[in-house]
Amino acid sequence: MRSAIIRWAQRWSTRSITLRLLLAVLLMVLLALPLAGCLLTHHYRTSAIHAFDERLETTLNVIIAGVTFDPIDQQISFDRSLGDPRFEQVYSGWYWQITDYDHLTKTSRSLWDQRLPVIDNKNVSARTLRGPRGQQLRIVERDIYLAPLETPLHVSVAARDNALREDIQQFQQALWLGLGGLGALLLGVLALQVRWGLAPLRRMNVNLREVEQGTSERLDTHLPDELAMLAESMNAVLARDQRLIERSRHTAGNLAHALKTPLSVMRLLVKQLPSESRARWEVELSRIDNAVRHHLARASAAGEGARFAPIAVQNTLAALIAGLTRLAQRRHIRLRQNVDSSMRVHMDGQDLQEIVGNLLDNALRWATSEVSIGLQADGQRLLLRVSDDGPGMSAQECQAAVQRGKRLDEQRSGSGLGLAIVTDLVALYQGQMHLQRAEAGGLDVVIELPVVAR
Repeated sequence: MRSAIIRWAQRWSTRSITLRLLLAVLLMVLLALPLAGCLLTHHYRTSAIHAFDERLETTLNVIIAGVTFDPIDQQISFDRSLGDPRFEQVYSGWYWQITDYDHLTKTSRSLWDQRLPVIDNKNVSARTLRGPRGQQLRIVERDIYLAPLETPLHVSVAARDNALREDIQQFQQALWLGLGGLGALLLGVLALQVRWGLAPLRRMNVNLREVEQGTSERLDTHLPDELAMLAESMNAVLARDQRLIERSRHTAGNLAHALKTPLSVMRLLVKQLPSESRARWEVELSRIDNAVRHHLARASAAGEGARFAPIAVQNTLAALIAGLTRLAQRRHIRLRQNVDSSMRVHMDGQDLQEIVGNLLDNALRWATSEVSIGLQADGQRLLLRVSDDGPGMSAQECQAAVQRGKRLDEQRSGSGLGLAIVTDLVALYQGQMHLQRAEAGGLDVVIELPVVAR
C-alpha cells in the first residue's frame, strides 16, 4: 500500500502545473457547489414546510375559536366559514376534523365519509400522513378542552402537500441548473486565470529554448517579480558558465602553445644526440607533440552544439570540400559528395569543419580510387557518412575503435590524430559514431548528431 502511494506521488510530481491547478479547481467546484446546493435545498425545504405548517396552524386556530358544544343535543358544532371553498369540495385535499376520540366527531364536507387518524397530543404538532384516496397530507393538530366536556377534543387541519412538494422540486431544479452553470462559469474563468497566471512561465520556457538553440544569449527579465529574480539568477549562471568555458579553452590553448616552443628546442637538441639514442627520443617527442596538437584542437572545439545559432552546412563546408577535392585530384582519387543544400544545424562552424575535414583527410590517406561523403537530415539528426575503398578495418577493430576510452589512432597505425578529435567532438555534441565495412571494401564511418535546425 505504501509503495503504491509512493509510486502515485512520484508520477504526480512530474505533472504540469497547469494540470495540477485545473484539477484543484475542479475538485473545489465538485465539492463546494454540491455541498452548497444541499445546504440551500435543505434550508428552502425547511422554510417552505414551516410556512405551510404556519398556514395550517392559522386555520387550526380559527377552527378552535369557532368550535362549540351543544349540551342539549350533545353534539359538537362549528358554524364559522373558513373562507376557503376547498373545505366544501369532496376529497379536495383540504380537510378539518374535530373529535373526542370516541363517538363525537365533526368534519368538513370535503372529508365526506372518511376520517383523519388522530394521535394523543396536547401541544400543536405537524406530520405527514396518507389521507383519503391515498392523498399525501400535511396535518397540524392538537388537543383542546371545551366545557362542559370532561374529555379533550382533538382538532386537526390537513391539506395536500403536492403544491408544496412541486414548489420544492422546482426550486431544486432551478438551484442545480444555476449551480451547474455557475460551476461551468467558475471552471472557465479559473482556467483562463490559470492560463493567464502561467503565461510568464510559458514565455520563460520559450526564452529558455531560444537560449538552448543559440538564438538568444540571455533570458528576458521583463517578468513578474518572482520569475524576474529567477531569470536574473539563471542569467548569472549562464554568464558564469560561459566565462568558465572560455577560460578553460584559453587555458588549454595557452598551455598547448606554451609547450610547442620547448618541444621545438628539444627537437633541435635531439638532433645533436648519437643516432642510437636519437630514435627513441624522437618517438617520445612525437607522442608529446601529437598530444599537444590534440589538446590544442580540443581547446578550439566549442562544445555543446545546441547552444549555437543555426548555420548553413553547404556554405560552411564549401571551401573545405573544394580544397580536399583538389587534393584528391592530385592523388588521382575521385571525391563524390551528396550534401543537402538546404540543411541548417546548431553547431559551431569550426567544429563541423574539424569533423568533416579529419574524416575526409583520413579517407583520402587510405583510399585507392574513390571517397564519398554524404550529409543528410533525418528529423533533428544530422547523418554524416564518409566511405573509402581502402583496406578498411575488420569488424573486431571497428567495434573496439568506438569503445569508451579507446582512441581510433591506437586501433590502427596511421589512422592519425584527427580521428581522435572527431571522437571527442561527436561526444561533445552528444552524438554517435559507427564504423563498419564499406561496400567498396574500405572503411565506412557513419556519424549521427542531434543538431539539425527545425
